[in-house]
Amino acid sequence: RIRTAPVAAWAAQRAEALAATGAVRILRRTGVFGRYDSMTFGAVETVPGADPKEGRALRERFWTFHVRALVCATGAVERPLVFAGNDRPGIMLAAAARTYVNRFAVRPGRNVVVFTNNDDAYRTARDLARAGARVSVIDSRPEAAVRGAALVPDSVAVHFSHAVVQARGRLRIRAAEVVPLEGRARGRHAAGRTIPCDLLCVSGGWSPDIALLGHLGRRPVWREDIAGFVMADAQKGVLAAGGAAGVFDLEAVLESGAAAGQAAAQACGARAGMEPHGAPDRTGSPDRAGVPEPGATAERAGLPALEVEALPAYGIAPLWRVPQALSPAGTAFVDLQNDVTMEDLALAVREGFGHGEHAKRYTTLGMGTDRGSLGNVNGLAILSELTGVPMAEQSPTTFRPPAVGVSLGALAGEARGADFRPTRRTPMHGWHESAGAVFTHAGLWLRPYYYPRAGEDFAAAVAREVRTVRGAVGMVDVSTLGKVEVTGPDAGTFLDRLYINTFSRMKVGRARYGVMLREDGLVFDDGTVSRLGRSHYFVTVTTVNEAHVLRHMAFCREVLWPELDVRLSSVGEGWAGMAVAGPRARAVLAQVIEGLALDNDSFPFLAVGEGRIGGVRARILRISFSGELAYEVYVPSPYGLGVWERIMEAGAPHGITAYGTEAMTVMRLEKGHVAGPEIDGRTTAHDLGLGRMMSRRKDYVGRWLAERPALMASDRLQLVGLRPAGADGPIRMGAHLVAEADERRARAAAMDGKAASEGHVTTAAFSPTCGHWIALALLRGGAARHGERLVAVSPVHGEALAVEVVAPVFVDPDGERMRV
Repeated sequence: RIRTAPVAAWAAQRAEALAATGAVRILRRTGVFGRYDSMTFGAVETVPGADPKEGRALRERFWTFHVRALVCATGAVERPLVFAGNDRPGIMLAAAARTYVNRFAVRPGRNVVVFTNNDDAYRTARDLARAGARVSVIDSRPEAAVRGAALVPDSVAVHFSHAVVQARGRLRIRAAEVVPLEGRARGRHAAGRTIPCDLLCVSGGWSPDIALLGHLGRRPVWREDIAGFVMADAQKGVLAAGGAAGVFDLEAVLESGAAAGQAAAQACGARAGMEPHGAPDRTGSPDRAGVPEPGATAERAGLPALEVEALPAYGIAPLWRVPQALSPAGTAFVDLQNDVTMEDLALAVREGFGHGEHAKRYTTLGMGTDRGSLGNVNGLAILSELTGVPMAEQSPTTFRPPAVGVSLGALAGEARGADFRPTRRTPMHGWHESAGAVFTHAGLWLRPYYYPRAGEDFAAAVAREVRTVRGAVGMVDVSTLGKVEVTGPDAGTFLDRLYINTFSRMKVGRARYGVMLREDGLVFDDGTVSRLGRSHYFVTVTTVNEAHVLRHMAFCREVLWPELDVRLSSVGEGWAGMAVAGPRARAVLAQVIEGLALDNDSFPFLAVGEGRIGGVRARILRISFSGELAYEVYVPSPYGLGVWERIMEAGAPHGITAYGTEAMTVMRLEKGHVAGPEIDGRTTAHDLGLGRMMSRRKDYVGRWLAERPALMASDRLQLVGLRPAGADGPIRMGAHLVAEADERRARAAAMDGKAASEGHVTTAAFSPTCGHWIALALLRGGAARHGERLVAVSPVHGEALAVEVVAPVFVDPDGERMRV
């Protein structure tokens, strides 16, 4: 008791008084689980009263603390003892049984055996005896070393220098087999025997909970007096108190807490010796572990007077395992969660895995959700005995977050729905919203999907946008493309080694389509490379692959070819981009651009140049994804919206329209251009009809593995086009291609899983230009199967449609429109 009040009540009163000052915030039901980045800590608070049915759905709250000082008062964890049959139901830690009695008023057993090597377990024996249980204590220490026996009443039988060597029982414990440890046991009850019991409480001592301190990179040290590891090396602003510092007696615990709190306050700027709320000055400076100097007393520290039952100082004589000579046949578990036994550790030592970190991985010792807090010290001590390495030279295995259990939902927090990931918007996003755009996600970006007008559904809006681009002019926002500036004397050589085609000999002011392979020879990404100067290239990559491509480029520069003088700059956010496409695209741009002639002779297909639009520097690429006469316009991002509006204003007399990603998909499908659905990580350049781009005169990433026979086989899945062979029903994306002339039988066979798929549809859409559905597909040996009739079967939709295999280019196969 403290000041005549129970310890728990006194602590609650002090907490309330602190909270009432307004200077302290107490987060109850909150566990700090890890340290990250210097003095940054993560914690999870369990929110009481959460009930989704009543609208109180918040169950946990994630906290991030950036602190100047940390006082770690995480206490200590009781250890089990290692003996045969120690995993029987009905065996529990002594402190757990004490909690049942004192906190929940539950007596966990009637006939109880308490097996211990330390004085703390006598408190459990006392409390169980008071609750009406019949109690026997088995203490592995001689009577002269025991201080806690005075706590128990005479009704408690105490066996000194004895040990429980085996727990008897099958579905639960029935008895404990007890034998003397050495010579003739001395004490009140000295004979070895089998003691019937329905509860066996074990206590192997207390291990300071130093997991959180371990996250700070500190090395624990062994203390013989408490038979446990503590953190004793100094670190500014980091202190331990109470059990976490290896202090187990109440008066010393309070002293260590007072000293640690004073030191923490000083670390946060409080004046030395200043006492908050009128408390008297405390003398004595804390040592490195946050414990007061030797000799400090409660009176000196200004602490309250204690009124406790007489309990001698905590004492322990380790018993890491019952001696093997005394143990009967039976399995003795060291790690009760992962079922690591004495035999497992002995085998680990024989196999050369006697170091703690090695034994952990060999046996899974300490890999459970308890993080080794129960069994690791016992395991290390047993390894010490088996290897002859003293405990002072041992060290607990590496402490890693989380120090306490954390739900994934707490870490995710409110990251759900629209907030699940960051949302990126282009500089023209506001204009798109005002124009009524429906948006879609492209990686982290929001991109306009289509722009419906009054009375239009999705199909009608997309068809209108496609017809306008094909017949007049349209503009699409391409700001989301990844953009990389590659500069330096070896920039051309670097790109030659990165892509399957050559760029070092490309003229300044020209652009070229490029394909990049992975090291295994499969297609990684595609895009355009423009040469702006002798040592200056502007590279665009696909939106969703930008981060992967940048990482790959950086790896190649830094690891594969460090001798090349080349610099990479990610400039994706620095440039807003828009593509102006259609037969009237030149007429529209010519009205707004200055300093750049756009006629076909001066600025032919794949030309690159710079001009000014409204006084803003503009980078112009004559590149076409739609297959029409087209220009990609890049301007600094802050000016993107202004330039977009200027072009739209100039294009109004020409009938310009904004078009979204779906219209862009339809037009690239009509032109047979590949994109993500075809570049799916399983296709080669040959599969996609791009084999002729692969240079035979230079080396590049993936070249030699791309020429493996299996990747050059003629029966691989190859790119083809599809069109309906009869009724113009929808061709479903993902549909399987089946060599079956009868659609009904093909559908039945596919639904039963009896039809062999010869390929699948990658992209499909209704083509306003062709007047029917078209699709791209990957078909086995497809390059040689043009003209064949197949059935596209979609088990998901329960549909089948006869299709004809054709070339993948449906509109303007000679590319005349984009070169006019």
